[in-house]
This record gives sequence, C-alpha cells and structure tokens, in this order.
Amino acid sequence: MKVRQSVYDTYWTTAAERQKIFYKKLLGSLSPYTNDPIYQSFKFCNVYRASDRVSQFLIKDVIYKDTFSPEDTIFRIFLFRLLNKIETWVELEKLLGKIDLKNFNFQNYVDALEKIKLVNETIYGNAFILCANKAFGFDKKYQNHLALLESVFKKDNFSTKLLNSKTLKELFEKLRTLPLIGNFMAYQIAIDFNYSEIFDFDENDFTIAGPGAERGIRKCFSDTEGKSNEYIIQFMVENQEKEFKRLGLNFKSLWGRPMYAIDCQGWFCETDKYSRAKFPDLTSNRVRIKTHYKAGNDQIDYFYPPKWKINDRIGFSTF
Repeated sequence: MKVRQSVYDTYWTTAAERQKIFYKKLLGSLSPYTNDPIYQSFKFCNVYRASDRVSQFLIKDVIYKDTFSPEDTIFRIFLFRLLNKIETWVELEKLLGKIDLKNFNFQNYVDALEKIKLVNETIYGNAFILCANKAFGFDKKYQNHLALLESVFKKDNFSTKLLNSKTLKELFEKLRTLPLIGNFMAYQIAIDFNYSEIFDFDENDFTIAGPGAERGIRKCFSDTEGKSNEYIIQFMVENQEKEFKRLGLNFKSLWGRPMYAIDCQGWFCETDKYSRAKFPDLTSNRVRIKTHYKAGNDQIDYFYPPKWKINDRIGFSTF
C-alpha cells in the first residue's frame, strides 16, 4: 500500500493531540486546550468512540443505569441508537416511565415522540444518516422505526436470534438483514450491544468502514493496492504503537486501552474532516467542516463497560 505521507501522518498526530485535549478537559484545565488552530475552530469526536457524549449516555444511562433482562437491554440500546439523541430519550422517560418491553406499545411511543417533536422540533441526532423509506408503510420515519422494533421484539422473535449470536460478525449480519438498517448502522448497533454484559466479543474481530472512514482512507492512502477498507482499518490497529513511536508522539491511550477497530475506523472519518481544512486540495464530496467548536461547561463523569477494567483508573492522569 502507498500512503499519502502528509495525510497519513496527520491521522496519528491528530489522534495524539485529540487525546491530550480529552485529558486536559478531564483534569479541569481551562480553554484553549490546544494550540492547533483547526481544533480551536471546529468540533471533532473523541479518538475513542466510547468517550463521546452520546456513547457515554448510552453506556451509563441506557445500559448500566439499572438491571434489565438481556432482551430489554438490547431493546433499549436499539431504540436509543436509532434516535441517537439524549434529549429525546430523557423526554421519553418522563412521558412513558421505564423504557422496556413490558410497557412498549407502538401507538403510545408514536404519541410520545410526536409530543417531543412539537416542543424540540427534532427527535433524531445528526451523527448518522438513517434510512428513511416507508419500509413498514408509514409516512413518518419514527413510525417506521418503531414498527421495526415492534417486529424485532414483539412479533417475529428476531431478538432471540440476535441474542444467540456467537461472533460480532454474526451479530452484524443478522442486524443487516433488517429493514431500515444499512451496513454501517448494523455495525454501530452491534458495537453498542457489545458494550453490555450480554456479549463479550473482541472489537477487533470485525469492522466495517462508514462513508466518512472511506473518504479518510482515500486521503491517507494514494494506492491501497486492492486491499479492502476493513484490511486497512485492521492495519492501523496493528501498527498504532509503531507509528506513534516513529513520529515521536506520546499517545495517551484510554487508561491503557489501545485504539480498537471501531476507534481506528472512526478516526479515519475525523481525519477526513481535519483534512478539509489542512489539505483543501484533496477534494471529496465534503468540502468543509460543518460544526464549529464552542467551549462548554458540561462535565462528563466517564464510565466505560466494566469488562474493560478501566473504571477504577479514571481520575488518575497518565500525564
């Protein structure tokens, strides 16, 4: 494979810088957290997917807030990731009480989402572009998504098939057969399921490149020599320590947890974003960074899947 050296190196240097920003925020440092003008101007995700605000809410408040049955747990995860908006989930709980299969009723949930939409205007987050066809015959996207959940968990016993998955790839492949769920969304939901105690798959066993990651890969590599995007993501996973060392970077991992395939995949997307400002001559179907950075006061009490065994290290900086 042939790398485009300036962009390829940027993949690693920006990852190291973003982790420094993460730890500075955690330690209560004052803004600005970096001298990098692009990071000062635009919003970027964390290097580790599980550290982002929405994923943190998913882990803490959707999966581990209370004890749920395996089926209730994946129902809650599925619903939350389809909506992908914390504010919508919070309002749903206010209107409906505990979100589980016992109180899941299609029309009640439709009515609740319509009430939320009247006040908040939008009920969906903007991180993922979801399929919006009328797969179940309804005019509104959220009606079709609720009908999907009803089909999976109430009518077709498909949730049992999901729970019986033996690998991350098998879980992905089952999710991918569902209406309204494309490759990338199936991968994201599979990773979310795997945050729970129900599954314990190695995140490096399987990966899928999303559209942003595909753009980032094309910018980092001038010639992939026929290698698949998934091969390249795994290449980054396996070579991260060597590349950080080559560039003289002191990468601050997530309390000892290296970047996994889901993180390396996501960082290609962020590298694509960063390159729009850093290397504007590298054109793609996205030419600017949409979201500007605004320093906020919201502090996150970080919590990760207990099986990762890093929660007892939080608060102890590696600097």
